[in-house]
Amino acid sequence: MGVFGFLTQEIAIDLGTANTIIIHNDKIVVDEPSIVAIDRNTNKLIAIGDKARQMHGKTHENIKTVRPLRDGVIADFNAAEQMIRGMIKMLNSRNRLFSPSLRIVVCIPSGSTEVELRAVRDSSEHAGAREVYLIYEPMAAALGIGLDVEAPEGCMVIDIGGGTTEIAVIALGGIVCNKSIRIAGDDFTEDIQEYMRHQHNVKIGERTAEEIKIAVGSALPDIEEPPTDYIVKGPHQMTALPIEIPVSYQEIAHCLDKSITKIEAAVLSVLEETPPELYADIYTKGIYLAGGGALLRGLDKRLSEKHNIPVHVAEDPLHAVARGTGIALKNVDKFQFLIR
Repeated sequence: MGVFGFLTQEIAIDLGTANTIIIHNDKIVVDEPSIVAIDRNTNKLIAIGDKARQMHGKTHENIKTVRPLRDGVIADFNAAEQMIRGMIKMLNSRNRLFSPSLRIVVCIPSGSTEVELRAVRDSSEHAGAREVYLIYEPMAAALGIGLDVEAPEGCMVIDIGGGTTEIAVIALGGIVCNKSIRIAGDDFTEDIQEYMRHQHNVKIGERTAEEIKIAVGSALPDIEEPPTDYIVKGPHQMTALPIEIPVSYQEIAHCLDKSITKIEAAVLSVLEETPPELYADIYTKGIYLAGGGALLRGLDKRLSEKHNIPVHVAEDPLHAVARGTGIALKNVDKFQFLIR
């Protein structure tokens, strides 16, 4: 760091559909849901992150809650800019004498178009960044897991986030083949909402479906340590009277089956494209799972049985991408795969 190093602040942002994580000085300093609450009349920011999430689904006509990212990309440019700016302010709340210039590394889905890249770059610059670097999510996940991405051997990473599932084979510091599908955590949540509506005639919101997924979510109908049933409270669709229904992990495994099958098919299509030498490396080393979706009970076992390749869940799957983005930030000049 030079004489004026303190004037530049370096931060790594994992701009996720479900959560946004900011890393500064190798520490996670912000870990908040990617949601903002905005006043409809003045268009001003009311709340951000966890406070806004508590309002989600409970607002009156003057307040709207917005999730700026959909399917891993920016859907609401203005809300995204306000969210990034607000989260950076959380970081600088102690230091109010001056705002340091920002050097940011942001991770993006590997299937992003030029327009989507431009949206992330512009949002970051409008939020006060002087230098913006972009890194593909599977590459960041591989770095965060601790894999040597520049080695002359292949490794396969599956990052199941909120909006997208990123599958990539990495070797020699580059992505050899990849697939980005828009089936991930949000789709699991929607599947649960739909299942509860059709199967039990009970209407539940996004937050309740998310809680069911965390409490009893499973990829297999038979697991070693089954969780206890989750009690769902809500209005009956026909009578509008309140009802309580216990939901088991087997039911959730059944309702998520279709979405997980699509992820399995995407993994298979990437394996088909993989050069034979790299395929042999993957077969030996196994596949690595990262992202919030990796926490789904039995998912590693199901994928392993389907593809006959060992599947390892990252040590801290929720923060693997963010940590990898932080590693990329420290080595901006060294890594060639960063998009400048």
